[in-house]
Amino acid sequence: MTIHSLRSKINLIFSVSLILLSMIFVAALQYQKVKTAEEIIKQERASSHYLYLYFLKYGKIDTAYLESQNIKLVPDKERKGIIEKFDKDDNGKTYYHVIDYHYRRFILIDNDRFKLLLENMNKNSYTLETSLIFASALLLLSLLYLWIIRSLKPLSDLKEKIKTFSEGNLDIECKSDKNDEIAAVANEFDHAVKTIRELIRSRQLFLRAIMHELKTPIAKGRLVSEMIQDEKQKKRLESIFIRLNLLIDEFAKLEQLASKNFHLLMKPYRAGKLIQTGIDMLMLENDSEAISLNIKEDFTLQADLELLPLAIKNLIDNAIKYSPDHHAEITVENRRIVISNRGETLKEPLEAYFAPFHHSHDGLGLGLYIVKSILDIHQLKLDYSYLEGRNSFTVVSNPI
Repeated sequence: MTIHSLRSKINLIFSVSLILLSMIFVAALQYQKVKTAEEIIKQERASSHYLYLYFLKYGKIDTAYLESQNIKLVPDKERKGIIEKFDKDDNGKTYYHVIDYHYRRFILIDNDRFKLLLENMNKNSYTLETSLIFASALLLLSLLYLWIIRSLKPLSDLKEKIKTFSEGNLDIECKSDKNDEIAAVANEFDHAVKTIRELIRSRQLFLRAIMHELKTPIAKGRLVSEMIQDEKQKKRLESIFIRLNLLIDEFAKLEQLASKNFHLLMKPYRAGKLIQTGIDMLMLENDSEAISLNIKEDFTLQADLELLPLAIKNLIDNAIKYSPDHHAEITVENRRIVISNRGETLKEPLEAYFAPFHHSHDGLGLGLYIVKSILDIHQLKLDYSYLEGRNSFTVVSNPI
């Protein structure tokens, strides 16, 4: 059992307390048992001495005294069987002896005056006070445990809401009207959630407004490009405006991805199809010259057809952009997609390029940040190696 959680620590503390309380109760019972046994033995010796003196004086047994001491004479029909249980000395005498037989306490007095077999009816009784004290302490301990565990329930609820919030659900409320520390934490978190929710919504509104405003001049530009007579210039402008429109759509997807407001549509796709979709997104005039595609072993993986090709497109775009010959090679085998190019090795560890707005190259420095974010969603891994003047970025897929 792990003791890292607060609930486990409380369980451990109360378990130890219960064990200690039980040990104290058992020790008290044992002590009381010993004291009671001593009192019984003292009573038996005093009674035997009194009976002997009384018999010397009056020549008979004081039965009234025995009754007052809760001691009775054993009937004749039981005497023989019980007397045989007593130990005898070398002369066959027993004199004064006490035994416990069948949960009963017998006293045999055998002297030169009389021979008596008595049964002591006094038992080792445990006082009611000790039991009541233990029961009260046990009840108090149980009530304290239940009270503390119940007070931790809001903490469990808060944990679930924090988990829901981390999964992208901003519409949560965890405000508490209580006055303890857990309520204070819940109220502060509720305030933080509302602030973050407003910041995210204002950012989304701002970005969507910008993208909406950009689409208008792009649409007008495409209309104007249709009036150009030169077909070569016309196609070039059209491709530029189409590219700008695709970039805005990509930024919209990334904004949704960053705000965890993107609903994935995961389906099984062949790696070759995902790569080709990514190549199409580049809108190259002649992709066969810039890209060498070698599919040795095609495979299937679960992917979103809009997002994963976007990550592949960024890797191919980087490979072409930062290669001296502006050429990228793609190899598919062993459930791996390897995108490589000629060039210098990375100056920093790969993890450094996963940060947004990395400053190592021209541009916004979002390429590998976008790639890493999309691959994480698909539970894919990105590896990097440099060998014989070639950079290789490998997308590693897990079996379906």
